Amino acid sequence: MPELPEVETVRRGLAPAMEGAVISKAMVNRPDLRWPFPDRMADRLTGARVNQLRRRSKYILADLDTGESLLVHLGMSGRMTVSGDPLGQFVHDHPQAQKHDHVVFDMDNGARITFNDPRRFGAMDLLPSDNTDTHPLLAKLGPEPLGNDFHESYLASRLTGRNTPIKSALLDQSIVAGLGNIYVCEALYRAGISPRRKAGAISEKRVHSLVPIIRDVLSEAIKAGGSSLRDFRQADGELGYFQHSFDVYGRESKPCKTADCRATISRITQSGRSSFFCPQCQR
Repeated sequence: MPELPEVETVRRGLAPAMEGAVISKAMVNRPDLRWPFPDRMADRLTGARVNQLRRRSKYILADLDTGESLLVHLGMSGRMTVSGDPLGQFVHDHPQAQKHDHVVFDMDNGARITFNDPRRFGAMDLLPSDNTDTHPLLAKLGPEPLGNDFHESYLASRLTGRNTPIKSALLDQSIVAGLGNIYVCEALYRAGISPRRKAGAISEKRVHSLVPIIRDVLSEAIKAGGSSLRDFRQADGELGYFQHSFDVYGRESKPCKTADCRATISRITQSGRSSFFCPQCQR
C-alpha cells in the first residue's frame, strides 16, 4: 500500500494539472470502490474549480470552490495518472480507456486525470472543506512527520511507558500520521534501534534521534519519487526508484550495508507485517 512518500509524489504530480483548473466533466464508472461513492459525486464535481491539492497522512485532499473537498485514498493498487499536455509537462496523450478506470476527470486545461484501481481497495469521498479534520478517516490522526508538530519532545512523550515494540508504535497513526512499514524499517536501521525494542524502554536521547532520521528518510524517498514495489506509479506513469536505496527492507539474508558489519539482514513478523533489520547494528 502506498505510504506517505508515494502519496506525496502523486499529489505533486497532479498539482500542475489540477490546481486552479476546473473539472469540466467528472465521470464515475461504477457505484463504489472500498465503499459506495457519495451521492451524485459526478454532478457535484463537474464544474468545480480545484483551489488546492494537499495531503493528510496517506490521503489526498482536493479543496474545491464549491466548499467541498474530495478525499482520495489510493488503496493497494490505485493510481491517479495525468494525460494530455496542458502545461508542457506531461508527455502522454489521452490513452484508450482501460477496464479499471473507475473515475475520470477532464479538466478545462486539457488534462485528464484517471483513477485506475484493479483491486478496488481505494476510496473517494466528498466532505465540507472547513471540517475535514473531523472526517472519520482523519479525526484520530497524529501530526505529520514532516510538520512542525512532530518534534523530539512530542515523540518522547508519546512513547513514554509504552510496552509495545517501537516498530508498532511508529506505525500507530494516532502517534504519527503517514508512516508505513517500509520507511519505519529504514528509519530504525539508521537509528540503530531494533524493531523489537519496547518503545517505552528506549532512552530519551535515542528517541530524539529518531525524529530527524524519520524526516530524512521520508524526504529522500519523496525526492526519489517514492518506492515502486508492485503497483505504484507516479502521476506521469513513471516508477519511483527509492527501492534501489533500501538499506534493510526486502533484503533478508543479504549483507548489512554498515561498514565492518558482517551480519546479514533478518526478517521477523510483527503484527502480521515483515520487519527487516540488522541484528548486530540494531539494539
